Amino acid sequence: MRTALFLALFVLSACESAYYGTMEAFGHPKREILVDRVEEARDQQQEAKDQFQTALERFQELTGQKGGDLEELYTKLKDEFEECESEAGDVGDHIDSVEDVSKALFEEWEGELKQYTDDDLREQSEKQLAQTKARCRELIGVMRKAEKAMQPVLAAFKDRVLFLKHNLNAQAIASLQGHAAALEKDIRKLVVQMEASIREANEFIDSIPES
Repeated sequence: MRTALFLALFVLSACESAYYGTMEAFGHPKREILVDRVEEARDQQQEAKDQFQTALERFQELTGQKGGDLEELYTKLKDEFEECESEAGDVGDHIDSVEDVSKALFEEWEGELKQYTDDDLREQSEKQLAQTKARCRELIGVMRKAEKAMQPVLAAFKDRVLFLKHNLNAQAIASLQGHAAALEKDIRKLVVQMEASIREANEFIDSIPES
């Protein structure tokens, strides 16, 4: 099993190296790819944030419902929850892609430091590398924190969706009215963290000189 895992990682690494090589051949260096992926991760977090807020609105709509088609409202809530799960997964995938290209960029940068013949220029480049790596670590840390914060909110949402599935009646829905406030509080905290992550992404993008 370890051998299979090693081979899979080796193939993945080779594919990524080939991809970066192809992109660079077409005039797209790793630094540019990194910025593009940070932008994509930022935009995905914005989409996820909006989706969680929409799902909360749907939950509030359902628990405040006095009549109408409860099955239809439940289906809408379930769809919103599943979309939240999907968005959260996409956020993680985009952060992974940022980590992948940053690792490739920094490995290349470190290797190229040996090519300098001017000690002063090498020292300047080393300092810039250290600063960029630190900013990138900070960015990824903030993004991962926001990603992690989605999980308990998703778990709470799932509990309520399951409860409604098994008890789809006016009395059960009324019993969840108090949960709306707690869920709203959790989502507001999540939104704050995601907005902080989005700001960090913007600051990182601004710190990278254009090619």
